[in-house]
Amino acid sequence: MSLAARLGRLGTGLLDVLLPPHCLTCEAEVDRQGALCATCFGSLSFVTAPLCEHCGVPFPHAGIGPVCPSCEARPPAFGAARAALRYDAGAQRLILPFKHADRTELAGPLARQMARAGAELLERADLLAPVPLHWRRLVARRYNQAALLSARLARIAGRPHAPALLRRCRPTPSLGHMGAAERAAALEGAFALSRGAARRIAGRHVLLVDDVMTSGATAEGCARVLLAGGAASVSVLAAARVPDPRLEGR
Repeated sequence: MSLAARLGRLGTGLLDVLLPPHCLTCEAEVDRQGALCATCFGSLSFVTAPLCEHCGVPFPHAGIGPVCPSCEARPPAFGAARAALRYDAGAQRLILPFKHADRTELAGPLARQMARAGAELLERADLLAPVPLHWRRLVARRYNQAALLSARLARIAGRPHAPALLRRCRPTPSLGHMGAAERAAALEGAFALSRGAARRIAGRHVLLVDDVMTSGATAEGCARVLLAGGAASVSVLAAARVPDPRLEGR
């Protein structure tokens, strides 16, 4: 082990003595910085098969599929979407502080779980790009949580990061309560390529990164812009996926 590595380990050990590491979402002590306690980790619901091959929405059982009814009726522009967590109470304890309470250190743990869930997408990706925030939202929040995740993922996967590839031309309302037609209308013209982005994406496989994927309308809007700009394909990787309530009751 090099001297620098030894000094780094010594520094970490001293920090743990002075400030014992605590769970990311509660006050329980853990064995290392940036970890979850067993209880909080156990509250997380990871997205695993069965799920829609296209949009990645989790299925309540194996009797649905291989694609969800929405994707069967209208295949999305993006090739595939995956997420690490179901967006439930357990995931919210990580994502809401990350998104709204300046807990930017949560980007690392979330990105590691995303890298596991989206390993195949990362392997195929030529570059990673976050879903953009409108500039007013960015000023108010001071950071784009999707860009923090995509930067971490790019580092993990050794892929180029393009944080300013897309821009949000106008603010958009919450889409969760809207139907498909309303969502499409709300997002019409909302996204565009940044200057010079077309040269960077021409013929390349772009992985779009977001924190929470709900209906997939935002990812669809971004994917259409990227494909129209010359990208060979677009995939989507999110920290969490909102289950489709229409499927949960089946």
